[in-house]
Amino acid sequence: MHCVLPRSPATVSDFIVAGAFPRPSVLISGLQHGRPSLSQLHKLLALTCTGLAAEPLSWLQQLIYSQRLQQQQLPDDPVVVIGHWRSGTTYLHQLMGSDPCAATASNSLTVAPQVALLLKPLLQPLLHRTMTPIRPIDAVPWGADDPQEDEVGLSRLTMDSHMAGIAFPRDYLHHLKRTVLRTTTAYERALVMFCRLTWLHAGFGKHHLLIKNPAHSARVPLLLRLFPRCRFILLKRRPIDAVRSLVLVKQRLASLVGLQDPPDQITQVEETVAAHRLLMEAFEASRQLIPAGQLTEVAFDDLRDAPVATVERIYTDLAIDSWAQAKAPIARRAAQSSRYRPLPVTLEPAAEQRLITLLGHG
Repeated sequence: MHCVLPRSPATVSDFIVAGAFPRPSVLISGLQHGRPSLSQLHKLLALTCTGLAAEPLSWLQQLIYSQRLQQQQLPDDPVVVIGHWRSGTTYLHQLMGSDPCAATASNSLTVAPQVALLLKPLLQPLLHRTMTPIRPIDAVPWGADDPQEDEVGLSRLTMDSHMAGIAFPRDYLHHLKRTVLRTTTAYERALVMFCRLTWLHAGFGKHHLLIKNPAHSARVPLLLRLFPRCRFILLKRRPIDAVRSLVLVKQRLASLVGLQDPPDQITQVEETVAAHRLLMEAFEASRQLIPAGQLTEVAFDDLRDAPVATVERIYTDLAIDSWAQAKAPIARRAAQSSRYRPLPVTLEPAAEQRLITLLGHG
Protein backbone atom coordinates (compact mmCIF):
# COMPACT_ATOMS: atom_id res chain seq x y z
CA MET A 1 0.00 0.00 0.00
CA HIS A 2 1.42 3.38 -0.99
CA CYS A 3 1.51 5.75 1.98
CA VAL A 4 1.65 9.54 1.61
CA LEU A 5 3.39 11.34 4.47
CA PRO A 6 4.38 15.02 4.80
CA ARG A 7 7.53 15.79 2.81
CA SER A 8 9.66 17.48 5.45
CA PRO A 9 11.54 14.98 7.70
CA ALA A 10 10.81 17.17 10.72
CA THR A 11 7.12 17.27 9.83
CA VAL A 12 7.08 13.49 9.38
CA SER A 13 8.57 13.04 12.85
CA ASP A 14 6.09 15.46 14.42
CA PHE A 15 3.20 13.78 12.61
CA ILE A 16 4.27 10.35 13.86
CA VAL A 17 4.60 11.48 17.49
CA ALA A 18 1.35 13.46 17.44
CA GLY A 19 -0.99 11.01 15.77
CA ALA A 20 0.43 8.07 13.83
CA PHE A 21 -0.21 4.38 14.56
CA PRO A 22 -3.88 4.49 15.58
CA ARG A 23 -5.40 1.03 15.75
CA PRO A 24 -7.55 0.33 12.65
CA SER A 25 -10.65 -0.01 14.82
CA VAL A 26 -10.08 3.57 16.01
CA LEU A 27 -9.97 4.87 12.46
CA ILE A 28 -13.11 2.96 11.53
CA SER A 29 -14.88 4.41 14.55
CA GLY A 30 -13.57 7.86 13.69
CA LEU A 31 -15.09 7.73 10.23
CA GLN A 32 -18.43 6.98 11.86
CA HIS A 33 -18.13 10.17 13.93
CA GLY A 34 -16.66 12.63 11.44
CA ARG A 35 -16.19 13.32 7.75
CA PRO A 36 -12.66 14.20 6.59
CA SER A 37 -12.07 17.10 4.24
CA LEU A 38 -10.89 16.15 0.76
CA SER A 39 -7.83 18.34 1.24
CA GLN A 40 -6.79 16.25 4.27
CA LEU A 41 -7.23 12.77 2.81
CA HIS A 42 -3.45 12.32 2.57
CA LYS A 43 -3.30 12.42 6.37
CA LEU A 44 -6.05 9.82 6.64
CA LEU A 45 -4.09 7.60 4.27
CA ALA A 46 -0.92 8.07 6.33
CA LEU A 47 -2.76 7.26 9.56
CA THR A 48 -4.27 4.17 7.94
CA CYS A 49 -0.90 2.95 6.68
CA THR A 50 0.87 3.38 10.01
CA GLY A 51 -2.00 1.82 11.94
CA LEU A 52 -2.16 -1.22 9.67
CA ALA A 53 1.63 -1.63 9.79
CA ALA A 54 1.60 -1.76 13.59
CA GLU A 55 -1.44 -3.99 13.98
CA PRO A 56 0.23 -7.42 13.62
CA LEU A 57 2.78 -6.42 16.25
CA SER A 58 -0.02 -5.23 18.52
CA TRP A 59 -1.49 -8.74 18.36
CA LEU A 60 1.91 -10.13 19.29
CA GLN A 61 2.26 -7.73 22.22
CA GLN A 62 -1.20 -8.73 23.40
CA LEU A 63 -0.26 -12.40 23.17
CA ILE A 64 2.95 -11.93 25.14
CA TYR A 65 1.81 -9.40 27.74
CA SER A 66 -1.93 -9.97 28.16
CA GLN A 67 -1.63 -12.02 31.34
CA ARG A 68 0.83 -9.61 32.96
CA LEU A 69 -1.36 -6.66 32.04
CA GLN A 70 -4.51 -8.25 33.45
CA GLN A 71 -2.74 -9.14 36.68
CA GLN A 72 -0.97 -5.79 37.00
CA GLN A 73 -1.76 -4.14 40.32
CA LEU A 74 -1.81 -0.37 39.95
CA PRO A 75 -1.26 2.07 42.82
CA ASP A 76 -4.64 3.35 44.01
CA ASP A 77 -3.26 6.84 44.68
CA PRO A 78 -1.96 8.20 41.37
CA VAL A 79 -1.07 11.88 41.15
CA VAL A 80 -3.15 13.49 38.40
CA VAL A 81 -2.37 16.91 36.91
CA ILE A 82 -5.55 18.62 35.68
CA GLY A 83 -6.73 22.10 34.74
CA HIS A 84 -7.52 23.65 31.38
CA TRP A 85 -5.01 23.16 28.59
CA ARG A 86 -2.29 25.83 28.40
CA SER A 87 -2.40 26.45 32.15
CA GLY A 88 1.06 25.09 32.91
CA THR A 89 0.13 21.40 32.97
CA THR A 90 2.92 20.36 30.60
CA TYR A 91 5.57 22.26 32.55
CA LEU A 92 4.44 20.78 35.84
CA HIS A 93 4.34 17.31 34.27
CA GLN A 94 7.90 17.69 33.04
CA LEU A 95 9.08 18.83 36.45
CA MET A 96 7.29 16.12 38.43
CA GLY A 97 8.19 13.52 35.81
CA SER A 98 11.84 14.18 36.67
CA ASP A 99 11.24 12.54 40.04
CA PRO A 100 13.02 9.15 39.81
CA CYS A 101 10.21 7.68 41.92
CA ALA A 102 7.46 8.69 39.46
CA ALA A 103 6.23 6.45 36.66
CA THR A 104 4.60 8.43 33.88
CA ALA A 105 3.76 8.08 30.19
CA SER A 106 6.51 9.20 27.83
CA ASN A 107 6.59 9.94 24.12
CA SER A 108 8.08 6.50 23.51
CA LEU A 109 4.94 4.96 25.02
CA THR A 110 2.22 7.24 23.69
CA VAL A 111 3.44 7.12 20.09
CA ALA A 112 2.15 3.52 19.83
CA PRO A 113 1.08 2.05 23.18
CA GLN A 114 -0.29 -1.10 21.54
CA VAL A 115 3.30 -2.08 20.59
CA ALA A 116 5.41 0.04 22.97
CA LEU A 117 6.21 -2.78 25.40
CA LEU A 118 7.24 -5.13 22.63
CA LEU A 119 9.27 -2.53 20.72
CA LYS A 120 10.67 -0.56 23.66
CA PRO A 121 14.32 -1.37 22.79
CA LEU A 122 13.67 -0.06 19.27
CA LEU A 123 11.27 2.85 19.78
CA GLN A 124 13.30 4.77 22.34
CA PRO A 125 16.55 5.01 20.33
CA LEU A 126 14.60 5.57 17.10
CA LEU A 127 12.71 8.51 18.57
CA HIS A 128 15.91 9.88 20.12
CA ARG A 129 17.35 10.11 16.61
CA THR A 130 14.30 11.33 14.73
CA MET A 131 12.25 13.59 17.02
CA THR A 132 12.53 17.32 16.55
CA PRO A 133 14.13 18.98 19.62
CA ILE A 134 11.04 21.11 20.31
CA ARG A 135 7.31 20.46 20.20
CA PRO A 136 5.82 21.83 17.00
CA ILE A 137 2.81 23.31 18.80
CA ASP A 138 4.65 25.58 21.23
CA ALA A 139 8.45 25.20 20.94
CA VAL A 140 8.73 23.45 24.33
CA PRO A 141 11.92 21.30 24.41
CA TRP A 142 11.10 17.59 24.37
CA GLY A 143 12.52 14.16 23.67
CA ALA A 144 11.63 10.48 23.50
CA ASP A 145 11.78 10.01 27.28
CA ASP A 146 9.95 13.23 28.16
CA PRO A 147 6.50 12.99 29.76
CA GLN A 148 3.51 13.04 27.46
CA GLU A 149 -0.18 13.57 28.06
CA ASP A 150 -2.11 10.32 28.52
CA GLU A 151 -4.82 11.35 26.08
CA VAL A 152 -2.28 11.35 23.24
CA GLY A 153 -1.63 7.65 23.85
CA LEU A 154 -5.27 6.86 24.51
CA SER A 155 -6.20 8.31 21.12
CA ARG A 156 -4.37 5.36 19.52
CA LEU A 157 -6.59 2.95 21.45
CA THR A 158 -10.06 4.54 21.36
CA MET A 159 -11.96 7.16 19.41
CA ASP A 160 -13.70 8.12 22.65
CA SER A 161 -10.87 10.49 23.60
CA HIS A 162 -10.55 14.25 23.52
CA MET A 163 -8.18 13.93 20.58
CA ALA A 164 -11.20 13.13 18.40
CA GLY A 165 -11.90 16.87 18.46
CA ILE A 166 -8.35 17.53 17.27
CA ALA A 167 -8.72 15.07 14.41
CA PHE A 168 -12.07 16.65 13.48
CA PRO A 169 -11.59 20.34 14.39
CA ARG A 170 -14.87 21.44 12.80
CA ASP A 171 -16.70 19.18 15.26
CA TYR A 172 -14.61 20.09 18.30
CA LEU A 173 -17.41 20.92 20.72
CA HIS A 174 -19.38 17.84 19.71
CA HIS A 175 -16.42 15.60 20.52
CA LEU A 176 -15.67 17.45 23.76
CA LYS A 177 -19.21 16.80 24.96
CA ARG A 178 -19.13 13.21 23.68
CA THR A 179 -15.74 12.17 25.07
CA VAL A 180 -14.86 14.51 27.95
CA LEU A 181 -18.12 15.57 29.56
CA ARG A 182 -19.31 11.99 29.19
CA THR A 183 -17.28 8.79 29.32
CA THR A 184 -17.98 5.44 27.73
CA THR A 185 -17.16 1.94 28.86
CA ALA A 186 -14.76 1.76 25.90
CA TYR A 187 -12.88 4.77 27.21
CA GLU A 188 -12.82 3.41 30.76
CA ARG A 189 -11.35 0.10 29.55
CA ALA A 190 -8.77 1.94 27.46
CA LEU A 191 -7.83 4.18 30.40
CA VAL A 192 -7.24 1.24 32.74
CA MET A 193 -5.25 -0.56 30.06
CA PHE A 194 -3.18 2.54 29.35
CA CYS A 195 -2.37 2.96 33.05
CA ARG A 196 -1.25 -0.68 33.16
CA LEU A 197 0.85 -0.16 30.07
CA THR A 198 2.42 2.91 31.67
CA TRP A 199 3.26 1.02 34.85
CA LEU A 200 4.85 -1.87 32.93
CA HIS A 201 6.65 0.51 30.58
CA ALA A 202 8.03 2.90 33.21
CA GLY A 203 7.10 1.64 36.66
CA PHE A 204 9.93 -0.75 37.54
CA GLY A 205 11.25 0.34 40.93
CA LYS A 206 8.96 3.38 40.96
CA HIS A 207 6.87 4.66 43.86
CA HIS A 208 3.85 6.37 42.35
CA LEU A 209 1.97 6.82 39.08
CA LEU A 210 1.93 10.33 37.60
CA ILE A 211 -0.76 11.25 35.08
CA LYS A 212 -1.18 14.53 33.20
CA ASN A 213 -4.45 14.96 31.36
CA PRO A 214 -6.43 18.22 31.30
CA ALA A 215 -9.48 16.33 30.01
CA HIS A 216 -9.55 14.51 33.36
CA SER A 217 -10.75 17.79 34.88
CA ALA A 218 -14.22 16.63 33.87
CA ARG A 219 -13.62 12.97 34.78
CA VAL A 220 -13.11 13.24 38.53
CA PRO A 221 -15.92 10.77 39.40
CA LEU A 222 -14.47 8.16 37.04
CA LEU A 223 -10.96 8.53 38.41
CA LEU A 224 -12.11 8.32 42.02
CA ARG A 225 -14.06 5.18 41.20
CA LEU A 226 -11.00 3.59 39.63
CA PHE A 227 -8.49 5.03 42.12
CA PRO A 228 -10.16 5.90 45.46
CA ARG A 229 -7.05 7.65 46.83
CA CYS A 230 -6.35 9.56 43.61
CA ARG A 231 -4.57 12.87 44.26
CA PHE A 232 -5.31 15.88 42.05
CA ILE A 233 -3.30 18.98 41.17
CA LEU A 234 -5.46 21.70 39.64
CA LEU A 235 -3.58 24.26 37.55
CA LYS A 236 -5.23 27.68 37.32
CA ARG A 237 -4.55 30.43 34.79
CA ARG A 238 -6.46 33.48 33.60
CA PRO A 239 -9.06 32.09 31.18
CA ILE A 240 -8.30 34.68 28.52
CA ASP A 241 -4.62 33.66 28.43
CA ALA A 242 -5.34 29.91 28.44
CA VAL A 243 -7.96 30.23 25.69
CA ARG A 244 -5.81 32.49 23.50
CA SER A 245 -2.92 30.02 23.68
CA LEU A 246 -5.11 26.97 23.07
CA VAL A 247 -6.67 28.49 19.96
CA LEU A 248 -3.22 28.71 18.37
CA VAL A 249 -2.23 25.23 19.55
CA LYS A 250 -5.42 23.74 18.10
CA GLN A 251 -4.69 25.40 14.77
CA ARG A 252 -1.14 24.01 14.73
CA LEU A 253 -2.38 20.54 15.63
CA ALA A 254 -5.04 20.73 12.92
CA SER A 255 -2.36 21.50 10.35
CA LEU A 256 -0.32 18.56 11.64
CA VAL A 257 -2.85 15.76 12.21
CA GLY A 258 -6.31 17.24 11.58
CA LEU A 259 -8.56 15.43 9.12
CA GLN A 260 -10.69 18.51 8.47
CA ASP A 261 -9.79 22.04 7.41
CA PRO A 262 -9.75 24.04 10.66
CA PRO A 263 -12.37 26.70 11.33
CA ASP A 264 -11.39 30.36 11.28
CA GLN A 265 -9.92 31.95 14.40
CA ILE A 266 -13.12 33.71 15.45
CA THR A 267 -14.99 30.39 15.45
CA GLN A 268 -12.06 28.79 17.27
CA VAL A 269 -12.21 31.50 19.93
CA GLU A 270 -15.96 31.09 20.43
CA GLU A 271 -15.74 27.31 20.67
CA THR A 272 -12.69 27.32 22.93
CA VAL A 273 -14.30 29.81 25.32
CA ALA A 274 -17.37 27.58 25.48
CA ALA A 275 -15.22 24.49 26.01
CA HIS A 276 -13.26 26.19 28.82
CA ARG A 277 -16.51 26.99 30.61
CA LEU A 278 -17.89 23.47 30.17
CA LEU A 279 -14.67 21.81 31.36
CA MET A 280 -14.24 23.91 34.48
CA GLU A 281 -17.95 23.76 35.35
CA ALA A 282 -17.70 19.97 35.18
CA PHE A 283 -14.76 20.04 37.57
CA GLU A 284 -16.48 22.36 40.02
CA ALA A 285 -19.56 20.11 40.01
CA SER A 286 -17.34 17.22 41.11
CA ARG A 287 -15.01 19.08 43.46
CA GLN A 288 -16.92 18.05 46.58
CA LEU A 289 -16.35 14.36 45.72
CA ILE A 290 -12.61 14.70 46.28
CA PRO A 291 -11.70 13.69 49.86
CA ALA A 292 -9.77 16.10 52.06
CA GLY A 293 -6.05 16.02 51.40
CA GLN A 294 -6.41 14.76 47.83
CA LEU A 295 -6.57 18.11 46.00
CA THR A 296 -4.17 21.01 45.78
CA GLU A 297 -4.43 24.06 43.53
CA VAL A 298 -1.56 25.83 41.80
CA ALA A 299 -1.53 29.23 40.11
CA PHE A 300 0.18 29.41 36.74
CA ASP A 301 2.19 32.46 37.82
CA ASP A 302 3.49 30.70 40.94
CA LEU A 303 4.67 27.72 38.91
CA ARG A 304 6.34 29.96 36.34
CA ASP A 305 8.03 32.27 38.86
CA ALA A 306 9.01 29.78 41.59
CA PRO A 307 8.84 26.28 40.09
CA VAL A 308 10.88 24.33 42.65
CA ALA A 309 9.20 25.91 45.68
CA THR A 310 5.78 25.37 44.08
CA VAL A 311 6.45 21.69 43.39
CA GLU A 312 7.76 21.22 46.92
CA ARG A 313 4.47 22.61 48.23
CA ILE A 314 2.58 20.15 46.03
CA TYR A 315 4.56 17.27 47.48
CA THR A 316 3.74 18.47 50.98
CA ASP A 317 0.06 19.10 50.30
CA LEU A 318 -0.49 15.68 48.71
CA ALA A 319 1.86 13.72 50.98
CA ILE A 320 4.07 12.57 48.11
CA ASP A 321 6.95 11.23 50.15
CA SER A 322 9.77 11.22 47.58
CA TRP A 323 10.84 14.89 47.75
CA ALA A 324 14.31 13.99 49.01
CA GLN A 325 14.95 12.02 45.81
CA ALA A 326 13.01 14.42 43.59
CA LYS A 327 14.38 17.81 44.62
CA ALA A 328 17.69 17.76 42.72
CA PRO A 329 16.41 16.42 39.37
CA ILE A 330 13.40 18.75 39.50
CA ALA A 331 15.69 21.72 40.15
CA ARG A 332 17.84 20.68 37.19
CA ARG A 333 14.82 20.43 34.92
CA ALA A 334 13.59 23.84 36.10
CA ALA A 335 17.01 25.34 35.32
CA GLN A 336 16.91 23.84 31.82
CA SER A 337 13.39 25.10 31.26
CA SER A 338 14.37 28.63 32.25
CA ARG A 339 16.06 28.91 28.85
CA TYR A 340 12.79 28.18 27.04
CA ARG A 341 11.52 30.97 24.81
CA PRO A 342 7.83 30.49 23.98
CA LEU A 343 6.36 31.15 20.58
CA PRO A 344 4.44 34.43 20.30
CA VAL A 345 0.78 34.08 21.31
CA THR A 346 -1.05 36.54 19.08
CA LEU A 347 -4.44 36.15 17.47
CA GLU A 348 -5.75 37.90 14.41
CA PRO A 349 -7.20 41.31 15.45
CA ALA A 350 -10.84 40.31 14.90
CA ALA A 351 -10.35 37.08 16.86
CA GLU A 352 -8.61 38.92 19.70
CA GLN A 353 -11.45 41.43 19.88
CA ARG A 354 -13.97 38.59 20.01
CA LEU A 355 -12.00 36.96 22.82
CA ILE A 356 -11.97 40.21 24.80
CA THR A 357 -15.70 40.60 24.23
CA LEU A 358 -16.40 37.11 25.56
CA LEU A 359 -13.95 37.09 28.48
CA GLY A 360 -12.95 40.67 29.09
CA HIS A 361 -9.37 41.11 30.26
CA GLY A 362 -9.61 38.63 33.13
